[in-house]
Amino acid sequence: MDVRNYGAIITCSQMEEKIPLMPEVVKKEYKGIRILGMCRSSYLFALYLFCYLIFLFGGASFFTWVEEPEERATRVRVRTAIQKFYIDNPNVTDNDLEELITEIVKASNRGVSAIKNATGELNWSFGQSLFFASTVVTTIGYGHVTPLSRTGKIFCMVYAMVGIPLTLVLLSALVERLLVPTVGLLQWLNSRLGHLYQPFNIRIMHLLIMVLFLLVFFLLLPAAAFAVIEPEWDYLDSIYYCFISLTTIGLGDYIPGDSADQPYRPLYKIATTCYLFMGITIMMLTLAVFYDIPQLNLGLLFAVNEDVNSEKVRLASSATELHYGASTLTPQNEENTHRQVVRVRSRRNDSPSPEEPGPRGIP
Repeated sequence: MDVRNYGAIITCSQMEEKIPLMPEVVKKEYKGIRILGMCRSSYLFALYLFCYLIFLFGGASFFTWVEEPEERATRVRVRTAIQKFYIDNPNVTDNDLEELITEIVKASNRGVSAIKNATGELNWSFGQSLFFASTVVTTIGYGHVTPLSRTGKIFCMVYAMVGIPLTLVLLSALVERLLVPTVGLLQWLNSRLGHLYQPFNIRIMHLLIMVLFLLVFFLLLPAAAFAVIEPEWDYLDSIYYCFISLTTIGLGDYIPGDSADQPYRPLYKIATTCYLFMGITIMMLTLAVFYDIPQLNLGLLFAVNEDVNSEKVRLASSATELHYGASTLTPQNEENTHRQVVRVRSRRNDSPSPEEPGPRGIP
């Protein structure tokens, strides 16, 4: 009787009594370290959740402590300006001024500025619209310009539902291709420094190189360019904008090209769009390198199967395999995989049949 399954050829006679074809699944109860009645991973996750909540509350407290005085001072300046306006224009009623301020605020929330707006370019020119579309599909979402019509709002939702997955696929494909030279750099570091440092130390060095590349070419240098081009931005504001944008936070308090007298505004918006796509791609590449180092991936501490995690850490500490993304590269760059053919014979019939090839009966 011949049984062929998944590339392995098994020739047997009454093999059901000798060797089971499929191993039995044995359920093993987890017997790891337990703390307060919980397994180690659950205890660490609960501790991490508690620390994360403290982190959130601490951040909220700090923002309140720093920003609340600034808000109170702004409120005082607004009230002072309104009182001065009443003194200079005694014929203006409260209702007229309130209506004017309301219209200005509504327009500002929709990206229409009342300051020199007549000389400025429309927010929905092609360059501006391309910039808006890129912020939608990359989930940055500055919020400084939003669709005004009902048709535009419906189209924006449909466009985002289709565009966000397409953008994720595009960015993932770009990262996969950029991983080839990135892994090549890691292999070069291993060949040059493998006799001096441990594999983990070399991977940390490789990660630092990637972080340095991201900081210099996509934060520091672009921030210097924005500080020169934007008249109201200093260098700190420019670095703040680059970081908020590349991390897709997108607060919308700083938008390039929104000054009233900005020259070549559409071209400037298109160049900024290209910068955002390239910067987010390099950010994802750096995160891929970071997450592929198990010793730095805290998420492995909370997994239930700790044996698999320890095996990942062991492999990461070895120089035999380099894992990045969905691909696995070995230092020998093996391109072919060999399939092993296993032949099992029954003890009752050790001699090969005339039709069957074997060690003594090769045709």
